[in-house]
Amino acid sequence: MTDLTPFQRECAAHGWLRPADFLQAFEATADILGEAVTLTSRQFHRWRQPLPPTPRARAWRVLHALFGVCPTELGFAGPPPGVTVGRAQLPAQRGTSVDRRAFLNDSIGVATAAAMPAHVRPLSPTGRSQSVGTSHLLELREGLRALLQLDNAYGGGDVRSLAVRHLRRVRRVINTGQYPETIGRQLQLLSGEIAEHCAWLYYDADDQEAARRYWGEALTTATMLRDANLEVLIFSGMSLQASHEGRPRDGLDLACAAQERATALGSPILQSIIASREARALSLMPGEEKAANRRLAHAMHLIDRAHTGRPSPEWAAFHGHAELDYSQGMLYTELGHHRAATQFLRAALDHQDRTYGRNRALYRLTLAKGLVQAGDVDEGAAHAVESIEHLEEVESGRVTRTLNQVTGLLHAVDSPAARQAAEELIEYACARGAA
Repeated sequence: MTDLTPFQRECAAHGWLRPADFLQAFEATADILGEAVTLTSRQFHRWRQPLPPTPRARAWRVLHALFGVCPTELGFAGPPPGVTVGRAQLPAQRGTSVDRRAFLNDSIGVATAAAMPAHVRPLSPTGRSQSVGTSHLLELREGLRALLQLDNAYGGGDVRSLAVRHLRRVRRVINTGQYPETIGRQLQLLSGEIAEHCAWLYYDADDQEAARRYWGEALTTATMLRDANLEVLIFSGMSLQASHEGRPRDGLDLACAAQERATALGSPILQSIIASREARALSLMPGEEKAANRRLAHAMHLIDRAHTGRPSPEWAAFHGHAELDYSQGMLYTELGHHRAATQFLRAALDHQDRTYGRNRALYRLTLAKGLVQAGDVDEGAAHAVESIEHLEEVESGRVTRTLNQVTGLLHAVDSPAARQAAEELIEYACARGAA
């Protein structure tokens, strides 16, 4: 297969050796995503060429979800106009990643050729008890990995329904399958991790009641299994939600509970994440400015020691200097130091990997907000308008809320640039709402 193009190799790895197989998987994924796009055999054959033509934006998004990687990894030059999500890493387990199509199969392990390698045998769709082995566990875990990638790229709005279906699928495997105790524990742990990710996705979509419910379900699983890693993940997420909802004391207590467990695990990256959550909560509490700065400084110190401790869990891959620059910017924003905040928010945007489409949209809008608050209205207006191209790919309640805040700030400023930007943002929001 040395002479195959990258696109041909990926198709072969997923079992799409015939055009009809690929077209079926492509159309099913497009249907799940709600993308009005069709593909012909002629287009498929053109994509197999050494220098394939760049797909249109809708087809690009379908390919991204179908393969779980940015189409640039498949040999396409893109991205086309209207697509702002950048490169994504190939899944660790080639040929076992679960795309959006697989998540929506409500039967147990309905294993399409689009989702599983040939050696993995699907579980019975009849619901009868079946033997569950390592291969099934790997396939289900790859589903969570794909969800993480999609969330990073697009935000929680569109991905949450996929996560809920995947959680139901795992729970059905737990309740109808036959497996040894070791596999059973891993299945339970996976269900807890997916429930936690459902909570995060609903938090990002700004449905806080649903987020609380899923975090509660995840915490029940973590308590039953006595799994410290899962508890850290849950408590850190709940801390962020508490601060977001104006309950900083609860946010601090939850972050401290997470930090206690993270310290025992010995991962500097993990401890840095929790320290930044502690700083966030402290910044919202009267008289705790110095304490907040100390915790954030400690988080930055820990990130520089990442190589000295145990490896961080996969979900923590987002954390780095960009995230800490953003946290520092938010801290200064809470304290009313808007000009200082913009320096860090600008750095956060510059350092953020393009793979994280949702964060790039959020960072640019937050920078625009900070610039307007600092009096740099023209630059803030320019960033606000520039953010529209990022928003085309993102469905996130947090991003939408920030967009509305920026629009309101610009609308209240008496300047031509601000008025023009506010009008463009309002026009975009109206068009999106009508779509």
